[in-house]
Amino acid sequence: MPGPTIPPADDVAVTRARIAAPPARVHRALTEPAELTAWLAEHADVALPGTWAFWGRDVPEGDAPHQTPLHVATDNLRFTWRLEDTDTTAEFALEPQDDDRSTLVTLSQTHFPGWPAAMAGTGALALLPTWWALAIANLDDHIAGRPLVARPDLTSTRMEVGLDIAADPGAVFTSLVDPDVFLRWFGAPMGIEPRVGGRWAMGGLETNPNPGTITEFEPGRALGIDLGGMVVRWELAGSAGHTRLTLVQSGFDEGRPPYGAWLGWLSGLPELRRSHEVPDWEPIWVGDDTPSLPGT
Repeated sequence: MPGPTIPPADDVAVTRARIAAPPARVHRALTEPAELTAWLAEHADVALPGTWAFWGRDVPEGDAPHQTPLHVATDNLRFTWRLEDTDTTAEFALEPQDDDRSTLVTLSQTHFPGWPAAMAGTGALALLPTWWALAIANLDDHIAGRPLVARPDLTSTRMEVGLDIAADPGAVFTSLVDPDVFLRWFGAPMGIEPRVGGRWAMGGLETNPNPGTITEFEPGRALGIDLGGMVVRWELAGSAGHTRLTLVQSGFDEGRPPYGAWLGWLSGLPELRRSHEVPDWEPIWVGDDTPSLPGT
């Protein structure tokens, strides 16, 4: 039977997404070098069954390829990925859905050190859940023929991205500040006191003991949040039916850039765009077996 082969464990991060394409199309995107460099990594080398590797500025410890394929089938790709001198294992499992019209993609990744390490930005292993979430969101956009929202640069301390959304600035702003709407596109709860000086908390105001402070709140124009150690700012510009959204993360210690948080924001942006542009939109994400984010 198709499906994941890596068993659940406390250190296994699991991300599932439903992609509107047959498994054969998804498999091609996973195994052809030109496709991999379009959505996953700056560089790729594939000569299966012996070689399947990716590397580049957008990959953790991406100075060289560190992957070795273990198993390749039409419904499964499993490989080792050496990070922090540790041989981790990752797997794409592909399951047909809707009479082969769509695919449930399950990404399992071992050796996840937990959300406290991820939030502290400690090492490459801590980046894996948000890095893979962005990769799968980009895979979905690539297969659908949409331009990618972002590819991370894990060698740079500049954290800024802009994207165009076919929706009014007011509607996009609502997606950023309405907790119910935010939950649907971002996939995690958020609490907010919608005013300058108000609190903002991933996970909710009742459960997060370290909320940020809203520094800007201009409906349809700008939202700024001081998270203590870094500032996140959203700027919106446009007119009826179009928004140019710019997201900047700044004010952090450049000796310890918060790539994990940045990857988290980037992984949500494709779904934010889809939520405004795709008719009868439903989130691509299907559950999450990763050990829970604190406060969620």
